[in-house]
This record gives sequence, structure tokens and C-alpha cells, in this order.
Amino acid sequence: MKKLLITGFEPFGGQNINPSWQSVLALENQIGDCQLTKLEIPTAFKRGADCVLKKAKEINPDVIICVGQAGGRNAVTLEVVAINLMDANIPDNLGYKPINTPILEDGENAYFSNLPIREMVEAINREGVPSKLSYSAGAFVCNEVLYTLLHEYNGTCVKVGFIHVPFLPEQTDGTMPSLEKEQIVRALASAIKVL
Repeated sequence: MKKLLITGFEPFGGQNINPSWQSVLALENQIGDCQLTKLEIPTAFKRGADCVLKKAKEINPDVIICVGQAGGRNAVTLEVVAINLMDANIPDNLGYKPINTPILEDGENAYFSNLPIREMVEAINREGVPSKLSYSAGAFVCNEVLYTLLHEYNGTCVKVGFIHVPFLPEQTDGTMPSLEKEQIVRALASAIKVL
């Protein structure tokens, strides 16, 4: 049995829900060969990553998957790469708004996810939920969390990745793409079964 630490974010940007945490919370505690530990993390630079690392030190997971909201996207997207940059359009939930700031002064320019992301995308699409690879996790907290984790576990056997999910229908006025929570939950479960 593999130990999977899976995280979602608290609401941010004026929203009162975040589909990442709502969907993670709805997952079964065991999926395929994975035993899940679920964790809600703050949408705040450094704090979110610190929460994941603290929990990871407690449970020694084999895999860490962070899930985040990407409003405007029309598919469940698996991130290929994290870049060493914080460049926020809006403040995080603690009011911090870094501009053109490295995550780690002496860090690599980028790290690539070591999850089987192409196979995960295929599995999600087979479930009838739209999914694709993404080559930009942005430069907000999601990217910072992914970069920090990939840096921390670089050269180890721990697998790390990030999945962005669209808005839920109740977060939009119908002009923005969205997916039902049930679809997002199915997508995450099918991705996890690939591990």
C-alpha cells in the first residue's frame, strides 16, 4: 500500500469555496493501492508549502499530489513544470503580493513533476472528464508550493505533482468554464489509480 498525501487549498480571491479542497475532501480514503491523507493548506506563499512539508515529515508519503483551483481553465490539468518565480496578480490570503521574486535565491530555474502525468491525463480522459497537460502552473501560490516540494524531494524516491481543477458551476455566472464536483472527484480518483 502506498501512502499518498493529497492537498487542496482554502478559498482565495474573494471566493467562499475552493474546488480543490472540496474535491479532495470528497475522495475515498483508499483508492487503488493508495492510502490517502488529506490536508487543506493556506493560500499563502511559504505557509502552504510549509504545511505540506510538516505533514509529510509526520507520515513519510510515497507520493504527494497538490490540487489547486485554476479559474478559467476548461479541463483538469496536470502540471509538467514548476518555475523559480513568485509574481502575483493578486495578494495571497495574508496580503503578500510578490513581484518578480525568486522562490529560492539559489534554487534551480525549474523542476519537472516526476508523476506519470501523461498516463494520468489519459486515465482522466477515459473517464469522460476533459484533461490535458499544462506547461505553466502560473507564478502564484500553486506554483510556489509545487516548486518547493520538488526542490525538497529532488533526488529522492518521493513522487510529487500538481493538478489544477476548474471552477465549480456555483463559482461562475455561466460565462466561465466549470466542472461539477463529481466530475473533478472522478478525475482525481482515476489519476490516483495510475500510481
